Amino acid sequence: MVRAVLAAIVAGLIGEPSLPSAGWIGAGAAVVATVLDGVDGWLARRTGMASAFGARFDMETDALLIQVLAILAWQYSKAGPWVLIAGLLRYLFVAAGWVLPWMREPLFPSVRRKAICVVQTVGLILTILPPIVPPTSEWLAAASLAALGYSFLADTLWLWRRAPASPT
Repeated sequence: MVRAVLAAIVAGLIGEPSLPSAGWIGAGAAVVATVLDGVDGWLARRTGMASAFGARFDMETDALLIQVLAILAWQYSKAGPWVLIAGLLRYLFVAAGWVLPWMREPLFPSVRRKAICVVQTVGLILTILPPIVPPTSEWLAAASLAALGYSFLADTLWLWRRAPASPT
């Protein structure tokens, strides 16, 4: 829950003036949320408190934080509007499941997925830091988006290969 509050604090910077202090506050809150992401999952598993709801809440909090950081990267002119794709990929994946039933199938637990989520989040945190300016900020955002795109593509292909053949 603390991570969701931190994501909301970062979201509160959307639309505010692009001052260096805002970038530092957003990055700081996002760093704390990212560190807590690792800690809360570890604690939940270690204490036997892990649940399907907790895992889903965790994933959606990550997706929200990535969306907010992508919006800030664009708002702060650290990357072009293409950076918003980073925050939209999770929601596009879910929307695809509304149209393609095989996209709703459960995915296997994945270290790749977790690692790339961290790479994406850290990449966007670095992108919004005041001292990081284009073209470095653009490269950071693009590299982390490429990793995230790869991860979603890998999961989509895995699901597609397991989809039942449609009758012809």
